[in-house]
Amino acid sequence: MSLDVDITARAGAFRVEAAFRVAAGEVLAVLGPNGAGKSTLFAAIAGHRPHVSGTIALNGAEIGASVPPERRRIGLLGQRAMLFPHLSALENVAFGPRAQGVPAAEARRRALEHLDEVGLRDLARHRPAELSGGQQQRVALARALAAEPLALLLDEPFASLDAETGTQARRLVARLREHLAIPIVLVTHDPLDAVMLATRTVVVDDGRIVQQGATAEVLGHPRSRFAAAIAGVNLVAGVGRPAGAPTTDPRDVDAEPGALVTEDGLRLIGRGDRLRGGETGSAVFSPASVRILPVGDDASDAASSAAGVNSWRGTVSIMEAVAGGIRVFTAEHPQLAADCPSGAAATLGIRPGAIFVFRIDPADVSVRRDLDVPV
Repeated sequence: MSLDVDITARAGAFRVEAAFRVAAGEVLAVLGPNGAGKSTLFAAIAGHRPHVSGTIALNGAEIGASVPPERRRIGLLGQRAMLFPHLSALENVAFGPRAQGVPAAEARRRALEHLDEVGLRDLARHRPAELSGGQQQRVALARALAAEPLALLLDEPFASLDAETGTQARRLVARLREHLAIPIVLVTHDPLDAVMLATRTVVVDDGRIVQQGATAEVLGHPRSRFAAAIAGVNLVAGVGRPAGAPTTDPRDVDAEPGALVTEDGLRLIGRGDRLRGGETGSAVFSPASVRILPVGDDASDAASSAAGVNSWRGTVSIMEAVAGGIRVFTAEHPQLAADCPSGAAATLGIRPGAIFVFRIDPADVSVRRDLDVPV
């Protein structure tokens, strides 16, 4: 069973365009900022959104725009469980099969099986008010599964759960992914969800897909500010410096051809692609991989003299607390973050207005050519 989507959906004046395919037993993660169109996309696939053009198909069989949600065989689970408060967990789960015309006894038998799948068979007689938030979400998942969907849409299902319950829920979805062997699409703001569950990831922004591919590639070298932010990396765009290019900047005299040069003069080389002269591309590196060196230190002097490649002098402008240390931003390159352990920061005397040399090893920089979207 596969889910194929190639649609345009509208919510007022806002338009969402998306095309992707999810194979049986695969989880596709969908990332995007608030207002990017993720909920509109899900509503259109599930049949809750009118004004949809294009095609949605399950295993090659197209689902017409007029097919109502209950006949699409596409399950939908959101952030809130949305259980019927007056019904027990068992009756909530049996509701879907009953709505499909399944006899009551058979519907309850299926409901018990699915409650067993999510580890809640012993709480079948409890009403939602008697369950924890995590238990309610598991009941909601069992209810979605009881309708025997051919594809499953998960809209930030772990967002309202605490860390421990969220981890348990992710493990449950991972088990169900293998057991159900149906296409699963997961909307999330948490890169952990994509890393743990999804083989591929799509990034949506302003109603369109701006990047898609293997999760390791999308999070390892994001192509949008949003994806870079959730992946916790620095992202810069630039053009390749041609070999032998005339220059009046003394830092360029010995600079390596193929270095990525940003608008504010940063020069970077790294693993991945070497850019041809004038070729657009992007570079990605972790704030934790940036070394902060005092001016006048032998290592910093060597870095500063290396034609400005993978190093820069900066004046500390902003300091933020991060786990185990501080995050530093400079006035010269305000979009770049550098992390420093607390002890090292104290030794270096990092403070606003202080000047340091920042250096990044080429092995810690990912460079890709052909930047498809503005960053």
